[in-house]
Amino acid sequence: MKTCLYTLSIEELMQSLHFEKKFQARIVRDNLVKGITDFSKMTSLSKKDRERLNYDALTTKVVSKEESESAIKLAIELQDGLVIECVRLSDGKDRYTACLSSQVGCAMGCAFCKTGTMGLKRNLDAGEIIEQFVHLTQLGENISHIVFMGMGEPLNNFGPLMEAVTVLHNPEMFDISYRKITISTSGYVPGIIKLRELGFPIKLAVSLVTANDEKRSRLMRINNAYPLSQLKKALLSFQHHENKRITLEYCMLKDYNISKEDAEELKKFVAGLDALINLIPWNPIEGMRFKTPSDEEIREFTSNLKSLGINYSLRRSKGRDISGACGQLATKINKD
Repeated sequence: MKTCLYTLSIEELMQSLHFEKKFQARIVRDNLVKGITDFSKMTSLSKKDRERLNYDALTTKVVSKEESESAIKLAIELQDGLVIECVRLSDGKDRYTACLSSQVGCAMGCAFCKTGTMGLKRNLDAGEIIEQFVHLTQLGENISHIVFMGMGEPLNNFGPLMEAVTVLHNPEMFDISYRKITISTSGYVPGIIKLRELGFPIKLAVSLVTANDEKRSRLMRINNAYPLSQLKKALLSFQHHENKRITLEYCMLKDYNISKEDAEELKKFVAGLDALINLIPWNPIEGMRFKTPSDEEIREFTSNLKSLGINYSLRRSKGRDISGACGQLATKINKD
């Protein structure tokens, strides 16, 4: 099994690659950060070293690529044959965001999410998370933002996630500001508490979907373990410590969570929180019973939110046509 070089210190790179001098390891690191992973193309290395290290440094490989106007989705094969997906998103203004996975599959089993149908195969290690970012940078554009909204529950893989975040943030590595990194969670309260205790100024997004406990428990099993009262307590504590606005992801489901009563329950939940409600029309998934609300139904719901003074934004998902939008990531080519 190859070792991911992105997680190694300069001293560890020297040892792993059998270098005698630190500057040789620094040359390799500088090239790796630029997305140059083929040692033969690291022209600052001596010819002798390039010939000795005649392979690609990445431990993972892209096995498929799908493109739409605003998104590119990659399927990436890991060393054990399992496959994950990640997405590069564009906002049309030369800003690119990497949407990364943290697990192979997901154990949360949210009823509206395709990833949940896979179950959880395993956690990703830090190198497998970082290499998704590298593969996406190799597509040719400068990525300035990262969101952990791909496959898996990020806060249920806390150690490797934070190790990857530290490397991605490191000014000597990828130099991504903590403030440009968002971690999305289904509401895993222990993870929110650990993130607060860590003190990194990372943005937090929570998949809320509904502010009604009974409805949420039917959609999201995690609500049985951590109901809305516990979730809100954790969010208030996180916000008190970080003094940052929290994003509440609200997947709109036709005839389920977009009534006037749903808006009123949402107002009660956000009371005391500095939160932005990110409205996302449900992205269609074959075989699931839900439907996407019509434009008229969305306008009526947003009108109710506005009348209640609820701060919201309406997001049209990018990558829907290549099954790369929220809730659509899943792979069919994983080994059993």
